[in-house]
Amino acid sequence: MTAELVRGQNHPLDRTRVEIRVAAGGPVVAGVTLGDEQGRLSGVEAVAHPGAPRRTGIEVPRQAAAEHRIAVDLDALSAAVHRVSVLLALPTGIGGLTAFGAAAAPSVTVTGLDGTGIARYTITGLGAESAVVAVELYRRQGTWKVRAVGQGYADGLPAMLRDQGLPQAAELAAEIEEAVGRGQARAVPAPAPLAAGRSERPGAGPAAPPAQDRPSPAPATAADGPAPSGTGTGAGAGSAAGPGSGTGAGAKAAAGAKAGDLPPAPADGGPIDYRHPRRRSTPAPAAPAPSAARPAGTPPSAAGPTAPDGSPLPVAGDAAGWSMDERLYNQVWGMFEDLARSVAAYRSAADFAESRLEQELDRALADPRHRLGTAGEDARATARDKHATLVTQARAALDRDLAQLMAESEVVEPALPPAFARWDNPVWQGYHVPAERPMALRLGDLHLPEVMDLRIPMLVRLPLERGLWIDSGPDSYAHGGPGPERDIGRRELPGALTDGAPDESELRRLAMESAVAIAARLLAIHPAGDFAVQVIDPAGAAAPALAPLVESGALPAFPLPGAQGVTAVLEELTRRVELVQMAVRHRAADALPADLDTAEQLLIVHDFPHGFDDRALTRLRYLADEGPAVGVHLMLVADRAQSREYGPVLDPLWRSLLRITPVPDAHLADPWVGHAWTYEPPLAPKGSQVVRQVLGRLAAARKAS
Repeated sequence: MTAELVRGQNHPLDRTRVEIRVAAGGPVVAGVTLGDEQGRLSGVEAVAHPGAPRRTGIEVPRQAAAEHRIAVDLDALSAAVHRVSVLLALPTGIGGLTAFGAAAAPSVTVTGLDGTGIARYTITGLGAESAVVAVELYRRQGTWKVRAVGQGYADGLPAMLRDQGLPQAAELAAEIEEAVGRGQARAVPAPAPLAAGRSERPGAGPAAPPAQDRPSPAPATAADGPAPSGTGTGAGAGSAAGPGSGTGAGAKAAAGAKAGDLPPAPADGGPIDYRHPRRRSTPAPAAPAPSAARPAGTPPSAAGPTAPDGSPLPVAGDAAGWSMDERLYNQVWGMFEDLARSVAAYRSAADFAESRLEQELDRALADPRHRLGTAGEDARATARDKHATLVTQARAALDRDLAQLMAESEVVEPALPPAFARWDNPVWQGYHVPAERPMALRLGDLHLPEVMDLRIPMLVRLPLERGLWIDSGPDSYAHGGPGPERDIGRRELPGALTDGAPDESELRRLAMESAVAIAARLLAIHPAGDFAVQVIDPAGAAAPALAPLVESGALPAFPLPGAQGVTAVLEELTRRVELVQMAVRHRAADALPADLDTAEQLLIVHDFPHGFDDRALTRLRYLADEGPAVGVHLMLVADRAQSREYGPVLDPLWRSLLRITPVPDAHLADPWVGHAWTYEPPLAPKGSQVVRQVLGRLAAARKAS
């Protein structure tokens, strides 16, 4: 799975022989520099370029082209080499581009020799620059990682080489230009534009996340530390993010600017910018000059429909993808990443302002002459004024970004298909049973305390690679974020949540309602008969919540209580997984028994682990591990605190599932920039009959077929 990187983010390399693939909007020159621990070059022999395309362990192309492949063998490099930097420069004299900002953003993908994607970085934010350090592979404690750099140079190749400590920068740049000129006839033009209505498909599915893919950037639970490589934050998702990212330096790198260097907000609020690494962008008519009023790393506004003030208008589906659903999916995760970056930059700037205030106050108090009298008061007042100015500038930049994202959200949310839409979206009123399987599922909403009104849909790719654990105990609410954040997030939730913290019985009810809402959505977004639900409820306490499923026929009957019901369901699903696995392994799908239901299955387990013995737990772990690959998915509704009483045997199961809560709670950790995202469950509005209506239409379609 290819990790989508942003500026400053790193990602581990699991191999030492890789290929670096470059794609640009016009012919570019590709080269590689081999630097020491500080990135300094020993001489011209440390540069691989079209005039000298082969160095030990490195081979670069000989001419300018819109697409390149660079071969790298890290094991063959000298022990003195610690940084392998990939350089891109625009050639002169061949009638091509003069600035990167005049074409689509170039992208760099690190792959294995077999083409397997490892990491991808799209270099956004370039304007008048004609040379850029795209990525670097660097050695750290005996292992290699890739970092997204994106450092541009308006003065071109000589300035870039000079910045890496090469005294002969001008001479080498001239040699490179001469070599490119000799190969001018072999220059490869940019790919032809895609047909109208189609956009370039990304090399890999999006990150992600709180984001599941990030790719799948669905975030991981904060207590777990960094998310596994298959999840993200998405935060996602996810993911998603390479190790070492955090709120401090990582956030600054993600924002592309040092804290404290934020420029003042433009008087007119600044243009709305919707360009994103995975969004379509129309080439600008001319290379824009860098704006002093724009934070470093922020791309200039993309061309397109504009408002009366000249700012671009948001457009639903303004992202790459073959279908509208895929474009909307990519756009939503682009919004997630944009919000994460903007808030990370604001928090980093605020932290910097606070630390500088403390330092200046300490210096003022260190001088005995300034401790008393007007001199000391003036020094302290000056320090506080600087602090207020920095925070005000940072907040102005954040508010500008948030206004842009709010405008985009207002356009995107109504355009979402049922699989991505909230239950209160009017799209459900015109619901009809789909003919094709969906690509993703809305699992809830994500938001941050800086802007409570902006909710980013938490989308996870289907089929679900990880099961779900819905925590029905008090811990699902108690370990959340600050009170004010949760109070705002609770306003629209039903029942006792509007009056204060819910009690245990209310939490259990809401947890099961969340499970039924997710199950109903999964049923509704699949073709009739392609998805089924089974339930284990040993105590028989889930009957009220399961009523919509039973009444619509999605669940044939209420689950059988007691150990007998647990055993019957687990045996049936275990048999299904084993038979389908054998059929897939031996390519004998026609040999499956006629009574075997081949529809995808969702198993909901209520009040887990009540009613489970050791044998049942073993079967459940088997379903959790092996089921997703053959269409059997798991959802547990359980109190984490109670499950601890059964000892450590349940810990691996608990950690292998994505934990969500039935109430808004700041527990989803984004390993990309370190945010704790508040998750809001996908419950239908209080008193709404939308779930029953949708299930009723699905039942009618099932009978008709």
